[in-house]
Amino acid sequence: MGKQNRQRKIKELLQNNEVGNQHELLQLLLNAGIDIAQATLSRDCSELGVIRSRTTKGYRLVFPEDTPGQMIKGLVEMEIQTIDANETTIVIKTLPGRAHGVGSFIDHFKHPKILGTLAGDDTVLVVPASVNDIRSILEYIQSNLFKT
Repeated sequence: MGKQNRQRKIKELLQNNEVGNQHELLQLLLNAGIDIAQATLSRDCSELGVIRSRTTKGYRLVFPEDTPGQMIKGLVEMEIQTIDANETTIVIKTLPGRAHGVGSFIDHFKHPKILGTLAGDDTVLVVPASVNDIRSILEYIQSNLFKT
């Protein structure tokens, strides 16, 4: 099955099922006759913008809303432990396993002063377009990640 068809099936499964994590999604795909590796599923979810969000029924894989700045305030503030910066970079420490989602949300802002993010398991590195913009980027991230 091609990438586009596979991603279309992922969208369909997430819209029609309450999926709590990628393992459950992988099982649904297998049940639908789509055998893919976990790494491929992770890349597909990243490309599709799939995030793990807290709902009234627990955590669920969902697609971000059209206004990521509003959605992220409730979701990400629970996942972030610290935001620190020096004169060249911004480092965000998250709960274990949450850095990818936080980095993805920041990337979805498409802020012109942010080149991108690099996420590990519990750390996100925010790469500025210029080191001169560190303070304004830090303020922007804080205002969009935390309720005011």
